[in-house]
Amino acid sequence: MDLGRRAVIKAGVGLGMSLLLRPTELLAQSGPLIQKKIPSSGEAIPIIGIGTARRYEEVKSEVDKAPLRDTIRQLHALGGKVIDSSPSYGTAEAVVGELVEGLKIRDSLFLATKVSLRNVGREEGIKQIEESFKKYRTKKLDLIAVHNLRDTDTQLRTLREFKQAGRIRYVGITTSFDNQYGEFEQTMKKEILDFIQVDYALDNRDAGKRIIPLAGDRGMAVMINLPFGRGRLFNAVQGKKLPEWASEFDCQSWAQFFLKYIVSHPAVTCAVPGMAQAKYVVDNLGAARGRLPDAAMRRGMEQFIDSV
Repeated sequence: MDLGRRAVIKAGVGLGMSLLLRPTELLAQSGPLIQKKIPSSGEAIPIIGIGTARRYEEVKSEVDKAPLRDTIRQLHALGGKVIDSSPSYGTAEAVVGELVEGLKIRDSLFLATKVSLRNVGREEGIKQIEESFKKYRTKKLDLIAVHNLRDTDTQLRTLREFKQAGRIRYVGITTSFDNQYGEFEQTMKKEILDFIQVDYALDNRDAGKRIIPLAGDRGMAVMINLPFGRGRLFNAVQGKKLPEWASEFDCQSWAQFFLKYIVSHPAVTCAVPGMAQAKYVVDNLGAARGRLPDAAMRRGMEQFIDSV
């Protein structure tokens, strides 16, 4: 994904380097980030956050941490809050916890993670959840979700106990596989959940027809993973210019084009693209400012990407 994105930006269809190097000026010119409310509480969060799969998974040195520190610092400086991780992402939870503590910004962030175990029972689930608190270096987490429907019934019961005790603010479930959608829907219909997380992209729209509308009906916040389609979208538009009509919804880069499509879905609360460089934070958070595409524009975006 990053290789495709770098090639697109290098070709000149991303934001200009002058903008990337002046995030404070960009913020002042463009206004605050768009936020959406979590249905179960009414709390508002910015519609773009950070996902930590891959680039945060094998951090071994201070050299590796430096760009990630800059990334999180930039997120905070521009008004972002949401950082999503998982115990299955290698070093990600521990790295985020260390960097957030060092930057002294925990209280202004929305930290999310998952419980990610396969049918090992309640005690192992509790052990993993406690490890997440330690790695994140916090006494309270904003969201923990059952990862990819692994041991869902058992782990949801445990998460609700943690929520009742005041250690977790929200609970949910996640998937990034369409072959789980049937079971995912049934779980959504059966359970009361604060959040779901699902894969959704301009070239991967099935969740927008089934899962996301159901979440809206059930009063569940929706967090989107894989918003760039595992890099397919950047590869598809490499060497191409943004369509002129993208300016109608204040879009200045392909990343913003892809993200604005996602977060303009009425039932989507936020998207968490992977970000491991500060310049990508500046670019991606641009999708959380200005106008969003309306229904007619969204159809045009779908037709455009289907034709490339």
